[in-house]
Amino acid sequence: MRYTTQFLLSALAAAQFPAATVPEIAFLGRSNVGKSSLLNSLVGEKAARVSQTPGRTRAINFFALVDPSQRPKLLFADLPGYGYAKISKSISAGWPAFIEPYLMGRATLGLCVCLVDSNVPPQESDHQLIDWLRHAGRDFAVVATKIDRLSGNERTRNMTALKKGLELDEVLPVSSKTGYGIKELWSRIEAVSGEAD
Repeated sequence: MRYTTQFLLSALAAAQFPAATVPEIAFLGRSNVGKSSLLNSLVGEKAARVSQTPGRTRAINFFALVDPSQRPKLLFADLPGYGYAKISKSISAGWPAFIEPYLMGRATLGLCVCLVDSNVPPQESDHQLIDWLRHAGRDFAVVATKIDRLSGNERTRNMTALKKGLELDEVLPVSSKTGYGIKELWSRIEAVSGEAD
């Protein structure tokens, strides 16, 4: 199904979250991992602002994906990045207090999409996030961004290292630039949101 995207709001407190009425997909990752580019690639338009300075997103930005009759069918939640030294030392220290309540208590949160950079070895901050989501009982998918920057051999080697280092059976490689893996990610999103064709 083809959606159009509407920016809803930026929330700096739990009281500002939009009404929990449709399935939500949260996007999480380090500040320079390419979250905004991936969001824009998924929706086929420039919904999220791509900044040249990592760590600009301080709020949770909510986007509604609406069907042709203008009914919201999904919400995308773009969470602040973590691990950028000028902003935070760790997830627990750097994330505002409203992020944990969102991840723990949001009833309509169907999937957490955790972005890691395919060009960078497994990071402790990413491991912390994945462990936290496991502990919280949240469904998550780990996506390796910027896969277009790697040759075939590098891709195989780096994906193996990410799976081993993050203790995962699956990491989905994607490229916002070429569209590689976007269809597969959409399949995962639609499967958990109940919006599959």
